[in-house]
Amino acid sequence: MELNNLFFDLLIDLKIPEFYAEILNIFLVSILILISVIVINFISKKIIINFLEKLSKRSKTDFDNFLIANNIQIYLARLVPVFYIYWIIPSWLENFQTVLVYALLGLKIYFIFLLVSIIRNFLNATKEFFRTFDSLKGKPIESFVQVAMLLVWFTAVVLIFSIITGTQVSTFLTAMGALSAVIMLIFKDTILGFVASIQLSSNDLIRIGDWVTMKKFGADGDVIEINLNSVKIQNFDKTITTIPTYKLISDSFTNWRGMSDSEGRRIKRALLIKGSSIRFIKKEEVSKLKNIKLLSKYIGETEKEIENHNFKLEIPLDDAINGRNLTNIGLFRKYIEEYLIANKLINKEMTVMCRQLSPTSQGVPLEIYAFISDKEWKSYENIVSDIFDHLLASLKTFDLELFELPSNFKV
Repeated sequence: MELNNLFFDLLIDLKIPEFYAEILNIFLVSILILISVIVINFISKKIIINFLEKLSKRSKTDFDNFLIANNIQIYLARLVPVFYIYWIIPSWLENFQTVLVYALLGLKIYFIFLLVSIIRNFLNATKEFFRTFDSLKGKPIESFVQVAMLLVWFTAVVLIFSIITGTQVSTFLTAMGALSAVIMLIFKDTILGFVASIQLSSNDLIRIGDWVTMKKFGADGDVIEINLNSVKIQNFDKTITTIPTYKLISDSFTNWRGMSDSEGRRIKRALLIKGSSIRFIKKEEVSKLKNIKLLSKYIGETEKEIENHNFKLEIPLDDAINGRNLTNIGLFRKYIEEYLIANKLINKEMTVMCRQLSPTSQGVPLEIYAFISDKEWKSYENIVSDIFDHLLASLKTFDLELFELPSNFKV
């Protein structure tokens, strides 16, 4: 018995007029096919889910778990009803050739969209699986997935156009070639972003999680996403800055990863000493300063060198200007250096230095250059603050003053 007349004879036997019997027959057959499609979809989904679950138990990787999490089984299960409908529809709509043509056309287009969905979910599962590897966590995997999806959608559009117009794929591609300049203009950012993503990845210029500063775009924070067209940076005030991917190649930016990967985070900060407070150390002050444990050895050794030097040149001990003498800024500079070396939080394997820079209109800078072992931002700032709190409080011991701009209250 043909499917298009499955209930027709029964309806005629029930004394239903032929016109209404034909319409009712189509309706009942449609209901039957719909029920069968639902049942087939349910059964196929159960089979595919059971297969993937058994596979996940036997496999050593978690890739199949990511496939299930991305609902790929749902889209795979829909393939079976599509094949079933494609097989049964010609006999179902045999008497309605125009409807049959459009139904088959729609079914083919739906099949293409279904394949695109399966590929998309497969690529998303692959992306999430790759992110579980430590070596790939910072890589712009999202960009490569987007490029792959662009190619998939382009292929899908070509096939759909070919199906709708009835032309060959080669004809469509030839027409696309003639419009290549327009296509290049439309997809300029995408093409530039794709090239930039490859360069960023191959040269390891940026990773997810890197602290990046790009003043031109007001970005100063952690990279949270790298995709084909843009890079998302979460600033330290929790705002999000979006930068075109290709701008990271064409413009300059600062990546602080080198600091994070190093053995310490740098201190490079200066104390501005008031020039008029700098002077020679008096003889009676030396013994007092010798009580500072960090300086006692240095003062003792330096005193002997100064005495020998001045003795050879026959310079009196009270003649400060013509001979060598200790200065309060010199001792304070040495004290800073020894204090940093004695600090357990300073990395001694890296440079530890206190240097005097060129005098300025705002005083004589004593710059501290050292590296803190703890690179975490809050800890780093607390340690630096503790160091400078101590040094600022120690200035009076050396009879030095910090430079301050005069105000209305103190001139």
